[in-house]
Amino acid sequence: MNLAYAHILLNHFPTIGLILGLGFFIAALFARSDELRRAGLCVFLVIGFLTIPAYVTGNMADEVIADGASYDEALVLRHQDAALLAFTVMQATAAVAWFGLWQYRRLGRTTNWNVSAVLVLALISCGLMARTASLGGVINHVEIRAAGEAEAAAAAFNWSTAVADWFVAATWAWTVSETLHFIGLGLLFGVVLVVNLRMLGVGKTLAFPALHRLLPWGVLGFALNTVTGMLFFIATPGQYTQNVSFYFKVLLIVIAGVNAIYFTIFDDAWNLKAGQDAPLRGRVIAASSMALWFGVIYFGRMLPFLGNSF
Repeated sequence: MNLAYAHILLNHFPTIGLILGLGFFIAALFARSDELRRAGLCVFLVIGFLTIPAYVTGNMADEVIADGASYDEALVLRHQDAALLAFTVMQATAAVAWFGLWQYRRLGRTTNWNVSAVLVLALISCGLMARTASLGGVINHVEIRAAGEAEAAAAAFNWSTAVADWFVAATWAWTVSETLHFIGLGLLFGVVLVVNLRMLGVGKTLAFPALHRLLPWGVLGFALNTVTGMLFFIATPGQYTQNVSFYFKVLLIVIAGVNAIYFTIFDDAWNLKAGQDAPLRGRVIAASSMALWFGVIYFGRMLPFLGNSF
């Protein structure tokens, strides 16, 4: 078992999951069903989280297959470029989908602009994911390569390499990204603490809907961390692909992200009034959420020490 297998497993989720989510979403538009629409938005959000490990394990898989007879670096770089674009659009889709869920909770409906934006972004993401999967299949399957395909890939401009080279050369970019990463972490963890401590009984004078207004700030912090974290990974993947701390950090981020959906879509959190105790399910999720995010911070901080790759 190695992480090339993990990549083969995970890379099916963005493509198949997007088709499933689009099915829910388009069916909801025809049936005028808010429940189906919310289900589609939830699928897009979960796929957004799963796309993170699907992307990063690609670099790990590359290291495993690099000595194979059919390996061609130009084809790998072309696949990597396609994956980076698909990843970026998928994260935008997930962000707009989450905003639709948050909007539904506050207004009792999703707005037309949000529905249109999610549909367009999901369709683009689906096409980009399909293209990425197709280009990935060509790497190890010589029998499906077109004549001259490897030569054409070698002559093409590679965006991911260009971004990595620029980011490493521009020392100010790394410094600014580090600063933004910690600002994002402060926003994210600050909101996580406030929301989860309320669910655990701290600050009972506050009704949960008042705290619900803070969630976009937490999502903004997560977005900052995702963008800057991916820049670090793209620039120096070797620091992460052989680092056990990074594996645990990514795993915990995915679980914590899915866990956080509870605070947006479930009624028992939203209906929590001032002076009331949260139900048992809410307290369990709040406690697990805090533990997961503490774990993310711990393994992020331990990257230079436990993995010995920095």
